[in-house]
Amino acid sequence: MFSSSESDRAVTRREALRAGCAVVGTLSLADLGLADETPRLQRPKVAALFDVCRHRSHANVILENFLLPYYFNGKKIFPEAEVVSFYADQLPEGEFARDISREFGIPIYPTIREALCLGGEKLAVDAVLSIVEGGDYPMNQRGQKEYPRKRFFDEIVAVMRESQRVAPIFNDKHLSYRWDWAREMYDTARQMEIPFMAGSSLPLGERRPRLEIPHGAKLEEALAIHGGPAEIYDIHGLELLQSIVESRNMGETGVTSVEWLHGPALWRAADEGRWSRELAEAAMRAEFGDRAPALGTVPDEKPAEPHGLLITYKDGLKGTVLKFGDTNIRWNFACRRKDTGEIQATKMHVGPWRNRYFFKAFSHAIQEFIRTGTAPYPVERTLLTTGILEAAMRSREAGKLVATPELEFVYRPIDFSELREMGKTFQVIDNTLPEPRNQLDRSSVGS
Repeated sequence: MFSSSESDRAVTRREALRAGCAVVGTLSLADLGLADETPRLQRPKVAALFDVCRHRSHANVILENFLLPYYFNGKKIFPEAEVVSFYADQLPEGEFARDISREFGIPIYPTIREALCLGGEKLAVDAVLSIVEGGDYPMNQRGQKEYPRKRFFDEIVAVMRESQRVAPIFNDKHLSYRWDWAREMYDTARQMEIPFMAGSSLPLGERRPRLEIPHGAKLEEALAIHGGPAEIYDIHGLELLQSIVESRNMGETGVTSVEWLHGPALWRAADEGRWSRELAEAAMRAEFGDRAPALGTVPDEKPAEPHGLLITYKDGLKGTVLKFGDTNIRWNFACRRKDTGEIQATKMHVGPWRNRYFFKAFSHAIQEFIRTGTAPYPVERTLLTTGILEAAMRSREAGKLVATPELEFVYRPIDFSELREMGKTFQVIDNTLPEPRNQLDRSSVGS
C-alpha cells in the first residue's frame, strides 16, 4: 500500500507544497527580445534529455514552453526554469535540436551523464526532464514500442547516487513498457527520496463542458474515448480516466483485472453490461452534440477498428477506455454517479494546433514541480496507468482477461485544479493564429 490511514479527503496543493523545497538558478531573457518585461531573476537549472526533437514531437511541444513565454489561463507566463543542457538520443535528418542549441546557447552533450554534470564530475543541475516519445526504437510482439525510459532513468539515478545529491525528475508519459521496470523506477525514487513526476498532458486540459467530480463522490462506471493508435494513445485515455476517477469515494484502491477487446467481442461485452453504450453515447455527444454518430463509426474519418480496455477496480468501479474513429484530437469522458444515477460527460478542448495547447498547462505544471520539488499530483497515478496499459497489452496478446494483483494498491488524490487550463487562454489564442513550424518562432507566444 502506498497510503497511510490519514483522512480520506483530497490533499490540497497548499498542503502538498509544504513538503516542497525551492531550487534556483539564473536566466536572462534579453536575447529573446523580451527585456522590456520583467521575468523571474532566479530559476532552477534544468537538463533536458530527449530521444529526438522535431516538429510536434514531445520534445518540441514541451521545451518550447521552457524557452519562450507561453499562455496559461489567459496570462503570459515567463518560463520558471533555465534549460542549460541537452542530451539527444537520436539526431536524424529533419530534427532541430542542433538549431535550438545554436539559437539559445544550450550545449548538446554526448551522454546523459555529461548533460547532468555539465561536462564535470558531479550533478550540476537542479532538475531533469526525461522526454522519450517519438524516436525510432523496436516494436515488440505485443505492439509496444520499446522506448528507453528506464535506461534514461537509470543513468540519471546513477549520477545522483555518485553525487550524493538528488533533484526532481520528470518522466514524460508512462514509465515503461514493462511493469517490473516501472515499479522499480517508482521504488527507486521513493527509496532515494527523489521528487518524481510523470504522465500525460491530457488531465490538465480544459473540460468542455466544465466537469468537476466532488471528492468522495460515489461512481458506478466511468469511460474515456480517444481516436488514436493502440497503446501510445491508450495511455492518454487511461490518464484522462484516472485523473478524474481517482478522487472518488475514499480515493484510489487499485485494479483487479484488465481485458483488451476488439471486433464482435467488444460489442458482446456491451450487450452483457460490461461497459455502457449509454455512457459512450454521452461521451460522444460531448464532442458532437445531437449530431453524434453511431458508436464505433465516425463520418469523414478513415475507417478504423474500435477496441476497448475493460478495467475492473477493486472497489467495484467499472472503467473503460475506447478507441472510436481515426483522429488524434478525440478526448471524451463520461461517468455515472452511483449515489444519484446522474450521467456527466465532457470533452477535453484541444484549442488550436491539434493537441499542442495541452502542453502549455502541462509544461506549466512541470515547471511548478521543478520550482517546488513537489509533484502536482501523485506519481502513483501514472504507475497505475502504466500497469493497466501493460496488462492490456498482455491481454491482447493472450486473448483473455488478465488478473492484476500487482495493481491492487491505494493512493490519495491531490487537488490539481489550479494547474488545469480553464479556458481563459482561448480568449487570447484561437484557431485563427497560424501554427508555428517550430518552437523558435516567436509567434508561438501569441499576440
